[in-house]
Amino acid sequence: MSNELILSWKNPYNNKRVPIGRLYFKDDYYCFRYTKGALNEKEFRPFDSMDRLDRVYQSKELFPMFKNRLLQKSRPEYKEYLGWLNIKTDSIHPMEELALTGGVRATDSFELYPLPQEKEGNYVVSFFSRGIRHLAKSYNQRIEGLGENRKLYLMRDIQNKLDGYALVLRTDNPIELVGYCPSFYTKDFNRLIENNGANDIFLRVVKNNLDAPSQLKLLCEFQTKWSNGFTPFDSENFQLI
Repeated sequence: MSNELILSWKNPYNNKRVPIGRLYFKDDYYCFRYTKGALNEKEFRPFDSMDRLDRVYQSKELFPMFKNRLLQKSRPEYKEYLGWLNIKTDSIHPMEELALTGGVRATDSFELYPLPQEKEGNYVVSFFSRGIRHLAKSYNQRIEGLGENRKLYLMRDIQNKLDGYALVLRTDNPIELVGYCPSFYTKDFNRLIENNGANDIFLRVVKNNLDAPSQLKLLCEFQTKWSNGFTPFDSENFQLI
């Protein structure tokens, strides 16, 4: 289970996504703290129920701000939804659900993502391919034919206007685009590629949900060695206040 999540906010004035808080689960308590990104981003305003940037917020129950981002178990599509997330049980811990879906809502610009943890000397993260709905029809047809464990490849998008570290997901033989890596991972992915070399980067399809919305269609996994001295999300905005 993902015990710590980063909360990011997209600034509507420049479309820049900034980490502004951390949600973590410890000793049966949910805790939330703001990060320095909340201080450095002048346009950001703290939540009404958590208006002190320097305070640690704790609760036995998940804070409403995050609970409202979970799919209710009473929904008829809940079982199918768990299948899309590659969950084999009848339920999922709220932190794990938020880690996989990002808790994205159409009514605001917040998104959550997990803080990667070292696993037996490896860096392993799962994510859904981004931008599928913007791809050409032929690329979407290729996506439909991708099976589990199908190897994928990375390609830098050096002229991307929104993300200077942008990485495209592609197939081989023939080369076709199947989406993007989430922007919050791309800086660290690039660092790990430089540290470990391209031959030690492993990217695969975990699950292909043909009947799911585009944002939950192609579940992928990125794996490489956890290189010496590497710390994920080490820039100032990620640090706690």
